[in-house]
Amino acid sequence: MKKVLIALAVGAASLAALAQTAAPSAAVAAADAGNAGTVKFAVNGMVCAFCAQGIEKRLTKMSETGALYINLAQKVVAVQPKPGKSIDIARVSAEIVEAGYTVTATQPVPQTVAAIRAEMKSR
Repeated sequence: MKKVLIALAVGAASLAALAQTAAPSAAVAAADAGNAGTVKFAVNGMVCAFCAQGIEKRLTKMSETGALYINLAQKVVAVQPKPGKSIDIARVSAEIVEAGYTVTATQPVPQTVAAIRAEMKSR
């Protein structure tokens, strides 16, 4: 019985050590997958300026968000990161959902918010 317990303890310690060495790289990969430059969010439920204002208010409080563009007609929220930061797509999506709306799609894009605004106005 003693040998079995010792073997289990050694095995558990080995697994814990293996998990600690693998976890940082997995965490970094997950963080990189969730971060991007400017991101466009397709948002359902926005019907008025008050809706857009509520989303804008929540997102401007976030430390990584810079310029924003919200288009009610297209149901799009575009978020650009502050210089030196990146957008955590999951966190921004969660903020939009907590504001009472549904995020139906996300799309990292190479344009700035100003370019997205100009493109959508020309439509």
